[in-house]
Amino acid sequence: MPGDASAANVNEEGAVPAATPGAGTEGHAANGPTFAEVSVHDPSVIRVDGTYYIYGSHLQSAKSDDLMSWTLISSGVHDGNPLIPNVTEEMAEALAWGQTDTFWAGDVIELADGRFYMYYSVCKGDSPRAAIGLAVADSPEGPFTDEGILLRSGMWGQPSEDGTIYDPTVHPNAIDPHTFYDREGLLWMVYGSYSGGIFILKLDPETGRPYPDQGYGGKLLGANHSRIEGPYILYSPDTEYYYLFLSYGGLDAAGGYSIRVARSESPDGPYVDAAGQPMIEAGGAPGSFFDDRAIEPYGAKLMGNYLMRRQLGEAGGGIGNGYVSPGHNSAYYDEETGRYYLIFHTRFPYRGEHHEVRTHQMFMNSDGWPVVAPHRYAGESIGAYTVAEAAGEYKLIRHGRDISAELKEADVVRLTEGGAIEGELTGVWTLTDGHQAELTVAGTVYRGVLIRQWDAVAGAETFAFTALSEQGEAIWGSRTVPRE
Repeated sequence: MPGDASAANVNEEGAVPAATPGAGTEGHAANGPTFAEVSVHDPSVIRVDGTYYIYGSHLQSAKSDDLMSWTLISSGVHDGNPLIPNVTEEMAEALAWGQTDTFWAGDVIELADGRFYMYYSVCKGDSPRAAIGLAVADSPEGPFTDEGILLRSGMWGQPSEDGTIYDPTVHPNAIDPHTFYDREGLLWMVYGSYSGGIFILKLDPETGRPYPDQGYGGKLLGANHSRIEGPYILYSPDTEYYYLFLSYGGLDAAGGYSIRVARSESPDGPYVDAAGQPMIEAGGAPGSFFDDRAIEPYGAKLMGNYLMRRQLGEAGGGIGNGYVSPGHNSAYYDEETGRYYLIFHTRFPYRGEHHEVRTHQMFMNSDGWPVVAPHRYAGESIGAYTVAEAAGEYKLIRHGRDISAELKEADVVRLTEGGAIEGELTGVWTLTDGHQAELTVAGTVYRGVLIRQWDAVAGAETFAFTALSEQGEAIWGSRTVPRE
């Protein structure tokens, strides 16, 4: 779904800048990485000849060579946007159907013919009157030429794509597409937001269009206006699972947006969460509307609102590391390096609706579930560490399972060389193979990894851990960096 189309701005790791005149927004700490930020809501990623491209709502797009420094390519639905230079004429049919003057989240994929296929979406906004269409270009930077609408929703009192009268509690809201190849080379499109849920369609790889007689496709989860959207599917050759990423809640700063994941052995499901629950059961009851309590138990929650508040005597400036309503992610697996990346937009504590793109590295834990590194990606590689090196004071975030605007603040704990966890929470921890971490915190077991990362608030490297429980609750930890 779309957010505001605010201009690009630069900020480190979601840190609220210190209240000093002329406080810098772009750049880096001495000998540290360089970040250049963009505001692209709902970023969907592809990589072409070593360059990463992201596409978002409002025809926003940007590119980067390293997932850290981004350059804005386009923003705003207006004639002259390089993605679709004559957009008001070229896309007149779609904009008229959606009764809108903008575009919502889209997705771009390169098909076998070497051309780039943009799956765009339009929506009225206050109803599921929406459409997904297709535009094609010879370059990832456009210009794209419209090839028409593929799928429509919100046709009140009229036959829908499956031939039955459209029902917004059962049928999808046709937005938020993601198109991908499965491991067999078959092409799929997953899509949907709120309304009747998340659906998946088979596409013809020659044309990029849905095969006929599928209606809206197969249903994966959701119903009765449950606040679930932004589906994205990534296959892992390491685990041989397909991972379905989702955003729960509302996208604004007060909406409690959060990122969830489920997995399946097949691209079209069935998907289950870390607790083994069928995701098809995630949805509100008939007659309900935005029933967050009904869907909270489903899907492993990878991240939500949090703040690792900086304390006096700690390095850096500002309030600390934190995100508000992170969500609508895409993901990328690098076959050459074996690395996984999560790319998403996020707002920040006490900064209103301003949003920026963030990339975090992901790892597969010993249970075959993705865990997300606590700090933004800064070129780090996971290594082998010792207990003695990693021991120390950490800020620990428990992301929980709730959909809430609450800002989860860190507990301060100490990981001892003897394997104990002491402080505001207690438990035990172990480290195997140099980076495989298992932590038992307040009686719950979490499995993940330990890694050294760049803490942009502290302006220094530090140890961090990320882990997930069998109930699908994530914890993050970042070792405190004292002021020198």
